[in-house]
Amino acid sequence: VHPSCLVVTGPNMGGKSTYLRQAALIVVLAQIGSFVPAKAASIGIVDKIFARIGASDNLLEGESTFMVEMREASHILRQASQRSLVMIDEIGRGTATGDGLAIAQAILEYLVQAIGCRTLFATHFHELAELEEVFPRLKNCSVTVVEQGEDVCFTHEIGEGAASKSYGLEVATLAGLPQAVLQRARKLFSVYELIESARGSESRVQAHEQITLFSKADEYEKLTKDLKNEVSLWKDVRACLDAVDPNNVTPMQALQILVDLKKQIRN
Repeated sequence: VHPSCLVVTGPNMGGKSTYLRQAALIVVLAQIGSFVPAKAASIGIVDKIFARIGASDNLLEGESTFMVEMREASHILRQASQRSLVMIDEIGRGTATGDGLAIAQAILEYLVQAIGCRTLFATHFHELAELEEVFPRLKNCSVTVVEQGEDVCFTHEIGEGAASKSYGLEVATLAGLPQAVLQRARKLFSVYELIESARGSESRVQAHEQITLFSKADEYEKLTKDLKNEVSLWKDVRACLDAVDPNNVTPMQALQILVDLKKQIRN
């Protein structure tokens, strides 16, 4: 299946936004019969080009940067057709990470499933790369980076597959942040990585198999109830373990506690 949507990941300063802009310009040039900067090109006709790139607020209307972003996204989702070209760059970054990721994924799914238009979707939400396993028409690509020890070199080239990380700390180093700030950021980043890996949360692909874009309300409520029950179960297990004093428990009592916990989990 030929992909109609590319999810572009990679570091800041890597060239993601430029890649989106140049794609739109090349489509315009081709459609007016002009030359394009390529040895050969096969470009289909588009009826409209939509772009959600950049960030700015609207002081006159009293709208925040995020509100402007959402209004523009709403316009795209309502007006785009299957023959449109849509460029979306870093949507969902103006709010909390959880909210932003949920909004970005929902928009991406809608573009792929409901509209089916050609889309270039640049993002730092690496979780979205897992959707390649769900949608045959969605493919990952990334801005390539060459690591040289602690330094990075941005090649400004696009390669297949998702980026492994965003290189935010490396970009901050290039920007000249004080060493004390950079060292503290690296320590915090290591801690956050450990916390995230310890959680062992379900992958987004598995979650997507349970909650699709057009799920029925009763299915969603059932899944929500199941998740709440599971969270409640693990809270009970944790409380039980917290109440155990290893120094004052006999081997027989410890074995009985383990048996009780296994029964609780199975039920």
